[in-house]
Amino acid sequence: MREIHIKNEEETRAFGHALADELQPNDVLALIGDLGVGKTSLTKYIAEGLGVTEPVTSPTFTIVAEHHSGRLPLYHFDVYRLESGAEMLAIGCDEYFDGGGVSVIEWADKVAEILPDRTKCIFMEYADAESEHGGADADKNKADGADYAESGGLGEERVYRCTF
Repeated sequence: MREIHIKNEEETRAFGHALADELQPNDVLALIGDLGVGKTSLTKYIAEGLGVTEPVTSPTFTIVAEHHSGRLPLYHFDVYRLESGAEMLAIGCDEYFDGGGVSVIEWADKVAEILPDRTKCIFMEYADAESEHGGADADKNKADGADYAESGGLGEERVYRCTF
């Protein structure tokens, strides 16, 4: 498993752009990690790397958002509110997975049983596992509003463990 250390927002952007360059039609990308670890931020940079021009926000209540302005369609899923893979199948996810675009799934561990075998996984976590959000400086960073996913790179280091 490839391990990538992401220290700031610029490294997140660079990784997202590099990943976008490698993505092909019908790729399925599973993002797995705790709340606030940067799943939506990474998705935004993948979208940017694909050339998506419209705003990318997490489709928490709509489950999926389609973006067709890039070199490949981007199907952005946020399955946090789903109870099972059966619910995802009911919205026709297999049509997206084989629809010629790239499917990015936040909270993919909630629907792992229905993901295609070809799914590329990124396990995202804080580099310092001493606490839920990265160790001794986490509370200070939160108090200062310094979560890098929201503040341009001032928060804790992340580790991406990639299956591809």
